[in-house]
Amino acid sequence: MADFFSGLFARQQFASQLLERSFNNPEGWLELGVVAAIMAVTFWLSSYWIKKHPVQESNRWGFARHITQRILWPILMLISAVVALYFWNLNDNNALWLQLLAMASRWMILIRFALAVVHAALPTSKFTDWLERFLSGFLWFAFVLWVSGIDDIIINGMKSLEFPIGSVKLNLFTVVTGLLWVVVLMVFALWLARFIDNRLMSSSRLDLNLRIVLSKVVKTVMLALSVLIALPLVGIDLTVLSVFGGALGVGIGFGLQKVASNYISGFIILGDRSIRPGDRLTVNDFTGYVTKITSRFVVLSNASGSEALIPNETFVTSTVINESYTNASLRQSLNIQVAYNTDLTKALSILEEVAAEQDRVDASPPPKAVITGFGENGIDLSIGFWVKDPENGFVVLFSNIFYSVWKRFNAEGIEFPFPQREVRILNEGLAPENLGVAASVEKNPDESESTTKHQA
Repeated sequence: MADFFSGLFARQQFASQLLERSFNNPEGWLELGVVAAIMAVTFWLSSYWIKKHPVQESNRWGFARHITQRILWPILMLISAVVALYFWNLNDNNALWLQLLAMASRWMILIRFALAVVHAALPTSKFTDWLERFLSGFLWFAFVLWVSGIDDIIINGMKSLEFPIGSVKLNLFTVVTGLLWVVVLMVFALWLARFIDNRLMSSSRLDLNLRIVLSKVVKTVMLALSVLIALPLVGIDLTVLSVFGGALGVGIGFGLQKVASNYISGFIILGDRSIRPGDRLTVNDFTGYVTKITSRFVVLSNASGSEALIPNETFVTSTVINESYTNASLRQSLNIQVAYNTDLTKALSILEEVAAEQDRVDASPPPKAVITGFGENGIDLSIGFWVKDPENGFVVLFSNIFYSVWKRFNAEGIEFPFPQREVRILNEGLAPENLGVAASVEKNPDESESTTKHQA
């Protein structure tokens, strides 16, 4: 039994048998048929289970179930291949395809688990889908190299290429494996940071800004630890990073100072809570609501759907109008004009009642209607009120208030004035028609005299 499991995934034994075996042997065809049957049956079983138990992304254990669904088929194949291989060897038969199936199933489990972590660590996009396909193909290619033994030739060639970095000598194999470990640990760190971020954002006990700060700190610390842990694993001394650290410091001092400034400013505005998601801001004549705060910029979105990306440094060095800094409610007012013969007491009362009836209007302080002036056509009134959720816009709310005012005013007989002009002529002698007759007489005096004589 011990020899069976120790040689289950032995590459040397499998490679030698792969060269010796041929399809001319009936035993080989029988074994290949068993392998095909195992693959078909396990695939059907895994598909049936997945259809009966679909993954729900909002579920607390959604990620674990997602990984389970991805690796269910290779796990069933691996178990079936190991059992079939055990009974196959009891008859003193030399197994080839069953052992290949067991090795491929184990490798598929590792590939699908890695791709599931990549899928959870990175945001959903076309690049993520392409990256998953690329990694899948690359890992299967690496499996073929490992099975055939070509990987040893490649590794020996990479180890022979050495180059000095400071006082340390490194070979190409060490550098490549170090980079691979860094990438693997960084992806794992991103997945862990995203998992912690989802838990923090779902918590209602912490302030939203504090949750964002903790999320960014966790992500930064995880990425830094992934590099510091990966390099010693492959034998690279961390003192090698001193050269790159100095170059990075010079780069930050010159070319990357704006990037560093925006990054630090992001933590400042989150820490002092001067800006929060949902705040209504006015920056450089652009008014919008904060929809996202990143490590480099803040996204403002207005009612028309336009978005502005404001660098974090702007909120530290420039004047920013935050209309919801102290209170999320926002005061708005509407102007309405009534005729001069209107009962103003009743009109003001109707305006206040109509505004108070709206669900989005805050009851404390209550709406207040006032007289703002006497216009050419009527009396100017204004109704002021506080909106509880200004992030949802004002157009529909204003329309509802105007419509309700129009209905109430018509029911109470209150008139809306419209422009009227009354023209009075003070001197009839200077009327336009008289001036026209006088002008025609002056232009044709001879014709007037002849007409008079003829009449005589």
